[in-house]
Amino acid sequence: MALTETFERNMVVKMYWQKLGCNFAQVDRVFDECMKEARALLSEEGINSYIENARFIGKMGRGPEPLLVYLEEAPGVAAQLGEGVLVDLREFAHYMSTHTNFKAMVPFLQTSGAVARRLQSHELFMRYIELIRDMMDRTSGSVHGHHTTFPSPGLPDLLQQAPRLLSALSLEGFRNWIEYGIKNYNNHPDRQIDYFCLQSADAVAVMQRERHGTLLVDNERKLDTYLRALWNDSDYLVPYSLAFDELRKPMPYFDQLGIRLPDVYDDYQGIKGIDRYRAALAHMAAHRCWSQKMIVDNWSPFQRVSVEIFEDSRVDYLACKRYPGLRKLFLALHPIPKEEDLKLEEEGISIFRLRLAMVSRAILDPDYQYENADVREFVGRFFAAMEKGESSSRDIASIALSFIARTRGQRDLSPKIYFENTEVTYRDDNRHLWIYIEESDEDEMFEHLDKRKSEEEELKGLPPRRYHEWDYNSKTYRPDWVSVYETLHPRGHAGKIDQLLAKHSQLARRLKAMLDMLKPQDKVRIRYQEDGSELDLDVAIRSLIDFKGGCAPDPRINMSHRTDGRNIAVTLLLDLSQSLSEQAQGCNQTILELSQEAVSLLAWSIQQVGDSFAIGGFHSNTRHDVRYYHIKGFTESWDDDVKARLAAMEAGYSTRMGGAMRHAAHYLKAQQADKKLMLILTDGEPADIDVNDQQLLIQDARQAVNELDRDGIYSYCINLDPKADEYVADIFGRQYTIIDHIDRLPERLPELFISLTK
Repeated sequence: MALTETFERNMVVKMYWQKLGCNFAQVDRVFDECMKEARALLSEEGINSYIENARFIGKMGRGPEPLLVYLEEAPGVAAQLGEGVLVDLREFAHYMSTHTNFKAMVPFLQTSGAVARRLQSHELFMRYIELIRDMMDRTSGSVHGHHTTFPSPGLPDLLQQAPRLLSALSLEGFRNWIEYGIKNYNNHPDRQIDYFCLQSADAVAVMQRERHGTLLVDNERKLDTYLRALWNDSDYLVPYSLAFDELRKPMPYFDQLGIRLPDVYDDYQGIKGIDRYRAALAHMAAHRCWSQKMIVDNWSPFQRVSVEIFEDSRVDYLACKRYPGLRKLFLALHPIPKEEDLKLEEEGISIFRLRLAMVSRAILDPDYQYENADVREFVGRFFAAMEKGESSSRDIASIALSFIARTRGQRDLSPKIYFENTEVTYRDDNRHLWIYIEESDEDEMFEHLDKRKSEEEELKGLPPRRYHEWDYNSKTYRPDWVSVYETLHPRGHAGKIDQLLAKHSQLARRLKAMLDMLKPQDKVRIRYQEDGSELDLDVAIRSLIDFKGGCAPDPRINMSHRTDGRNIAVTLLLDLSQSLSEQAQGCNQTILELSQEAVSLLAWSIQQVGDSFAIGGFHSNTRHDVRYYHIKGFTESWDDDVKARLAAMEAGYSTRMGGAMRHAAHYLKAQQADKKLMLILTDGEPADIDVNDQQLLIQDARQAVNELDRDGIYSYCINLDPKADEYVADIFGRQYTIIDHIDRLPERLPELFISLTK
């Protein structure tokens, strides 16, 4: 069966290779790996588009490098932004290839993956391309002023620095930074290069000036956890930029494709940007909990606005009722409308928004002072409706329609509309509330009401955490290079682990005798104290004899006690790469089975001592897909749930060790312990299918060890590879042990732990 699947897979890859129509040997060597990633990330239609666009790039006559980079980067970009971006990448690459800036095509494609991860939106990525195109056109030189003759001096450097710039700036800040460089250095090629490669003091200063606010992309994981924990809700968080819409600034909203939020929030009236994101998410989550759609074909714009304000107030009221702490945050972000401005109606200004803002503030703020009789009446009707329960969107809409019917006058039609202190920035645009029958057949529209529920699937894991990776060639970090996906390890049968422990019962008894010596004693005596908690009889009697004999007695006749405890936190990080499925030399078991036995004994040993410990496993399938499996957390006990996860251990894929170590350290750093130890159990050197330089991941793992050391974490490697002497010292220095006889692993691993924690 496996041979048949392998044959079919090879035939499919061969078919795509023929469609690519490429004769470059360099491409042939990596095409299989690129197709593995593409088939994992793209649909069948997306793969066809991927190959078609790659074929076009390969035929442009610019050599193999643009094609190689496109094949490697495009699947990740498409997985992040949607498969439509494949055409956009090809079109802009083609535009650059016909331009004097054709050499910038490779840096553009090379950094497209990192840029896509920062922007996380097809719309923002297209804005990014527009900025690059504009910069390229304005900084390229011409002899006679008609045809571009000289390439842009700073464009390749700008593209290389784009991931770094976007990690610190919003897209608006990125645009402003580019604009400054164009205006000031367009006629100075050398200075332009220094600016766009971030070598000049001016470039750094302008970047710091444009760096402001809280970026959504840096807090996506935190906000997703907030949404899951408090609202039992989750969705894609998609950023948009406020820099490109001059007439009407977009507002947050949600639809079937995700929750849309600004790419940056500045601090506002003492509220931090991250809290502004939390307020917006809380408001939209409340809508998703309690709002219902309404048919609004016959409603006027005034009526829709009125219903929106009342419905926003209802869901905010219910959210504050569930989580009272939200009220303080909402109040800080909600404007305080000025009732005295109602008299502006006499000057021909439409103030219907002011009246609605007063209603909204009065519902949210019990201390808000107002005198308007209409506002007072309808606020009272709102609270009367809410006293009966959660009410409904339709009931609140009835109150809102009555309010606008009561208060609307002829002057509300004036084009001069009062906006001051009426816009609530954390609220969304309420597009989710409306149904328009005339847009579609009635059956289809009502069918759409339950579409979200029927199609929604529970997310299988948390969003990826991005980690940098060390490039020893340039001596710099590649920003946001590795994507680590974490999840709980699947469960197996806990009884299997109990059987393994029973198998090694004699070894367990021997280990227990050694472990008893490691167990902390509650109290240790400190003798020869002048002041202490109790009398030391031996010393006291000796001092009395000296006194009777005429000698000066020893005054240190007391003793005190101190607690002698262990305060150690341990993380055991397991390499679960495919090579573990191989049979161990001199044994009829696989390396994975022996590792399972050893880890079970080690976990049992640590539990006996009472140290805090966690177990995690990892494997990788390119930098885009490093999997981290939680087998045991620090707060979990050694119980059947943990044993069940350990029993289900499986081997697969490759060993990108640096990213996994950084992720494990993220949790270990948070532990309150005097000593923090990370044990890495592996059977080979760091490697991955998207890395050709053997030293690259070895040096990155070495850098990760240095980072752990700076954070106060002692790392130690237990290596099962007989050839590990060639590389393990480069990574861990002297902090490693090579176990040549793997069949002794269940015995050696607990003993190593004991020796490291004495």
